[in-house]
Amino acid sequence: MKNLLLSAIALLGSLFGANAQDALIVNTQGRQHVSLNGTWHYIIDPYDTGFYDYRFKERPEKDAGAYWNNSEPKDPTQWTEHGYKAPYNIQVPGDWNSQDKQFLYYEGSVWYQRNFDKPAATAGKDVYLYFGAVNYEAHVYLNGKKLGTHKGGFTAFNFKIPKELLKDKDNFLVVRVDNRRHADEIPTVNTDWFNYGGITRDVELVIVPQNFIQQYNLQLDPSQDIVAAKKKNKYKLSGWAKINTPLKGGKVTVEIPELKLKKEFAVQGDSVAFNFEAGKIGLWSPESPKLYNVKFALGGESVSEKVGFRKIEVSGKKIILNGKQVFLRGISIHEEIPQQIRRAHSNKDASQLLGWAKDLNCNMVRLAHYPHNENMTRVADSLGLMVWSEIPVYWTIEFGNPEVLVKAKKQLTEMIARDRNRASIIIWSVGNETPVSPIRTTFMSTLVKTAKKLDGSRLISAALEVNYQNGVHHVDDPLGQYTDIVSLNEYLGWYGSTPDACRDAKWTVGYDKPFFVSETGAEGNFGFHADKTARFSEEYQEWYYQEQIKMFEERFPDSYSGLSPWILADFRSPRRNNPTYQEGWNTKGLISKNGEKKKAFYVLQAYYKKIMEKELAINKQ
Repeated sequence: MKNLLLSAIALLGSLFGANAQDALIVNTQGRQHVSLNGTWHYIIDPYDTGFYDYRFKERPEKDAGAYWNNSEPKDPTQWTEHGYKAPYNIQVPGDWNSQDKQFLYYEGSVWYQRNFDKPAATAGKDVYLYFGAVNYEAHVYLNGKKLGTHKGGFTAFNFKIPKELLKDKDNFLVVRVDNRRHADEIPTVNTDWFNYGGITRDVELVIVPQNFIQQYNLQLDPSQDIVAAKKKNKYKLSGWAKINTPLKGGKVTVEIPELKLKKEFAVQGDSVAFNFEAGKIGLWSPESPKLYNVKFALGGESVSEKVGFRKIEVSGKKIILNGKQVFLRGISIHEEIPQQIRRAHSNKDASQLLGWAKDLNCNMVRLAHYPHNENMTRVADSLGLMVWSEIPVYWTIEFGNPEVLVKAKKQLTEMIARDRNRASIIIWSVGNETPVSPIRTTFMSTLVKTAKKLDGSRLISAALEVNYQNGVHHVDDPLGQYTDIVSLNEYLGWYGSTPDACRDAKWTVGYDKPFFVSETGAEGNFGFHADKTARFSEEYQEWYYQEQIKMFEERFPDSYSGLSPWILADFRSPRRNNPTYQEGWNTKGLISKNGEKKKAFYVLQAYYKKIMEKELAINKQ
């Protein structure tokens, strides 16, 4: 087990790069930090004038025309063609599309700028600049010097600020944000969601000692028999910590005050592995989402984290949580607040979306099709909602391009690094609806294997498509041989048929594994009432769910282990252009773009209540 943990740490380092100081700092909220959220200035730059000169060559660092340099004139004769000032203000975090009509469908470069003073109490410490996410490509400059570049619109990153670069007052911070889509990026040019641009998540200065715990993990040891551990009330805990730089000596302390546990472990180079026993642990579950305050300390400095302990695994065709079979009563969610037509980014936003899921009687959510804000997974921890978290390997990725595979691995690594301590996350997904071919299966199976190396304690899956032959819906995607569960997107009754097609549908699964419906749904406009055969009506959507549920109950394989219908709430999509019923919206939501619950919401809510009551009755026996 120790060797497995250390190999995972080594893989993290290799994927983040040779310089360990570029690796992600986890749990910034549990460390000394200063928020840089709020009002920034901006320049819209569709021609990339601030980045390239008139010969379309990248500007040199000291070029006065480069938008990363302060252009404030020192005398009236000074020539300048850019500047940052009101009324060109924009709020961070937040997408630019929702903040001004001129940004509505804008894809391109926008330069963000703000000033900040050096934080107090930084003597003898290092300062990192942390971004929760920037969509899609970020170039970061401080006081005219480039700190670095990051690609990926939904994962966190940080840069160490050189001590000589950080001034006491008026540090000039600039970020070039480019959300243009490209065929060789992740996601690619073709998606069914809106490409919100901007600095969409929190920005912080993180103040840490010169030697500090950068990443860590603590969990129930995946190798233990959880049923036996529960009977004895004695559990094995295992994990590791990664220090930002190799040390000669040093010890890491792990403390769980509520359990009266305090253990000390010797550092070996830049890593340390944990293994110890604990008794009387309250296991995390949807019914009892118990979280413990865990403190990791090195050299007098510590970082605290709320951690839940649970075990998720499969046994044949069953998904097992803490030794008991669990049925995933899920719903898929996009990271949007539909009433305000914007990216979700705050705790309040997470509480709204996950509160809707709880009202639906869900015990699980699929966060599609990209890693969501950290607030979502932390709130899910506290509410007892199990989570499927996914990278945006979506549809038509360039599966034969080795550089694209590297980008996908990097986003997978960044997703797992940030959220590996979230008990709520039970499934890492490596993609959605990727077309079957040998080269695609090699690409996707490589991601599955990478995820398992990084974290062997969770289930790995991907949303697959169905193979329809001779009147039978057969789930036999070759990627299924690598994943822990077989997940399927199916829309029988919406695309190419009507809901009554569910009545004689036949389903088979080619693997002895749990079968999960990762998507199903139909569009319905809130307030549009008609006969149930009228597409886009609430009645059609209601009928669709009625027929689907009847099919699940009567004709689905015995490996059926849950579902996450598409989708919780209506969301923006430029692909959806019916002028009467869509107008740039995908209306498959059970909740409308104005926050109203449609008739289908109550159909699924009742189905989940029925399952929940049956489970409660079984557990009482």
